[in-house]
Amino acid sequence: MISDKPTVLSKVPEVTLVFWIIKILATTLGETGGDAVSMSMNLGYLLSTGIFAVLFLIAVFAQMRARKFHPFLYWATIIATTTVGTTLADFSTRSLGIGYAGGSLILLTLLMASLFVWKRTLGSVAVDTVSSPKSEMFYWVTIMFSQTLGTALGDWTADTADFGYTGAALVFGTLLAVVAAAYFWTKISHTVLFWAAFILTRPLGAVVGDFLDKPLDHGGLALSRYTASAVLLGLAALLIVCLPHRAAKRAH
Repeated sequence: MISDKPTVLSKVPEVTLVFWIIKILATTLGETGGDAVSMSMNLGYLLSTGIFAVLFLIAVFAQMRARKFHPFLYWATIIATTTVGTTLADFSTRSLGIGYAGGSLILLTLLMASLFVWKRTLGSVAVDTVSSPKSEMFYWVTIMFSQTLGTALGDWTADTADFGYTGAALVFGTLLAVVAAAYFWTKISHTVLFWAAFILTRPLGAVVGDFLDKPLDHGGLALSRYTASAVLLGLAALLIVCLPHRAAKRAH
């Protein structure tokens, strides 16, 4: 039977393989870009967080004011969340002395609280329900917490747990593979699996970004943060332009 209900377009993209590839590029860019401003430019974590927070607020405002899905605006907002998440996590765990474990625990609590309140308020945290200002606000707040958590979790795994950058990348890559397998071969809620994958791509991007730009004696490749950021930005833009990228749909 064909439904006579109109199709409502969301302002967030369909969750496809292209989405996940760009998400990983964006989170890796967030790490190299955040480090470029806070470390290479010597602005420090606090000032860099302030700069990226302003950019994040501007991007979210523009995203919420938009009447339809704009791929470049959406991904610019994602990149803004991941850059401010990088410097905020670094400021909290390093400058304030909370530590990676403490910072990760606090951020995980905030993330779970955001999802809980969103669920209780609107009844669903599924991406295909993000089509109103209130759901958009919950969406971006949740993403902000997940991006910041990912930085702290990635640093904790690579440094404190002593996996190193390549070892940590393998850990998070394996966890993502498990989530993907659960999506195809189990009956676990796809909404739960989406948020699990969304959270895990951030620490993966964080450790890959650190691997690219950290010194050789720290297990990195010592690449220029500016060059790495420019290449990652170019790749993401190329994928947005060249590959199918549509708004999510839902029956209304």
